[in-house]
Amino acid sequence: MNRQKKSASPVRPALTNGSGAGAILAAGIGSFTLAVLDIAGDKSAHIKSSLIFYKPTGPLSGVAIAAVVVWLLTWLLLERRWKRRTVALGRIVAMALVLLVISFLLTFPPIVNLF
Repeated sequence: MNRQKKSASPVRPALTNGSGAGAILAAGIGSFTLAVLDIAGDKSAHIKSSLIFYKPTGPLSGVAIAAVVVWLLTWLLLERRWKRRTVALGRIVAMALVLLVISFLLTFPPIVNLF
């Protein structure tokens, strides 16, 4: 009689968190880009005029579109790099939250007027 050993549990691939971490960090970077472009558009006439993609909305159209493009490109890059990796999620979330808080603060007029 030929007995084959059956393993108690099937082999499962290791779960990775790289894709999720990339999405979280990309959101923080996109938010920061939005805030920086908003300030740059307010403070520089040249940047303001170059950010007008749709005249009725003014530079807000360019700010929003550019920030979304940066967010998507960052997400794509991080997804490709970290897809099959396990990264330090705590540090990634902390960086994303710091970027989000800074972005949020940079949208308040008293803080923007300091620049």
